[in-house]
Amino acid sequence: MPRLNNTQELVAFRESLLAAREAGFASETIISIGMGTCGLAAGAGEIYQAIQNELTKHNLQTQIKSVGCIGMCVNEPLVDIQLPGQPRVTYVNVTPARVPRIIAEHILQGQMIQDWVLGKIPLDW
Repeated sequence: MPRLNNTQELVAFRESLLAAREAGFASETIISIGMGTCGLAAGAGEIYQAIQNELTKHNLQTQIKSVGCIGMCVNEPLVDIQLPGQPRVTYVNVTPARVPRIIAEHILQGQMIQDWVLGKIPLDW
């Protein structure tokens, strides 16, 4: 991170980060998997592998991110899916058996599986 010497530089830096974030949201699908201690204990490692396998099966080039604890340990494993231009969706209690349906319906068809969704975060949060 560059050294910021005044408020104007801070504001400009913030705007550049927001613009980069928006560009990423608009151009690619991002899957984030909660891989904190609680997520790993709940099976997030297996979820990560199942997602990678399913993406390979469908020949999808999708960015997968490991993230830390989101603070909802009771709902682990948590998986966020951010499709280009759509709200970020958080799936809860994901199991390896649920992964194929999440990939088929959400990633490939753009349809959330409402029964497994904790919430949505709009693009402009």
